[in-house]
Amino acid sequence: MGKLDKSQYTKEQWKKIKAERNAAKARSRAAKEVAKRNALIEACAKKISKRIKDSKCAFVLGNGASRKGIDLHLLKSAGCVYGCNALYREFDPDYLVAVDTKMIIELHKAGYQRDHEVWTNPNKAYTNYHGFNYFQPSKGWSSGPTALWLSSQHDNEVIYILGFDYKGHEDGKRFNNIYADTFNYKKSNDSATYFGNWMRQTTSVIKENPKKRYIRVIEEEGFIPQDLKILPNLEHIFVKDLLKILEDPDIL
Repeated sequence: MGKLDKSQYTKEQWKKIKAERNAAKARSRAAKEVAKRNALIEACAKKISKRIKDSKCAFVLGNGASRKGIDLHLLKSAGCVYGCNALYREFDPDYLVAVDTKMIIELHKAGYQRDHEVWTNPNKAYTNYHGFNYFQPSKGWSSGPTALWLSSQHDNEVIYILGFDYKGHEDGKRFNNIYADTFNYKKSNDSATYFGNWMRQTTSVIKENPKKRYIRVIEEEGFIPQDLKILPNLEHIFVKDLLKILEDPDIL
């Protein structure tokens, strides 16, 4: 847009023009930042696909909506799978972590722990439940970060993190979980869960294991908390990049 003559406009008109120009500049800057971020993530995915062939991989599944389009059965053939909570309703991971009392009661009623490895914290509400594995001492963390911690205790070299979205739907306002509106879960129109604890716990695990490589899988518009950007052993790739890796028999 060319230079405008301020004298040709009323004060209110000029104020509106300036606001529109500033907004356009802000949108342009934001678009450039997104393009830059996406280019870095795409480059990271290419490097990962070349380096990862001989590594022992694991996949830690949170239940954020970003993992919804991924065929979880492909993961089983590529590495060890750690999951959380209601994942058991549709898929059997190698290790299931559930620390919420309601979920443990649900699992106990289903008898899931009799034939599958389930980990939880000690709790007076279910001291007489058999077949569960108990963290000693209790981590006191949420299920997702606890599953990430468990995967890091094993001899996995590269750990993919899926469904750790942190941010809620509708720009962080609404509950983000694949199992929203189902038994033992909040409604999809409920307020988003505060993600600060999840992020701190995730960050703690990654910092404590500097020799392991962590790869968080996100959607193209996925949220990356500032605290995660500075971790040298954490990288990000897009869901589409993970799918390419899983479909290439020469990589995994």
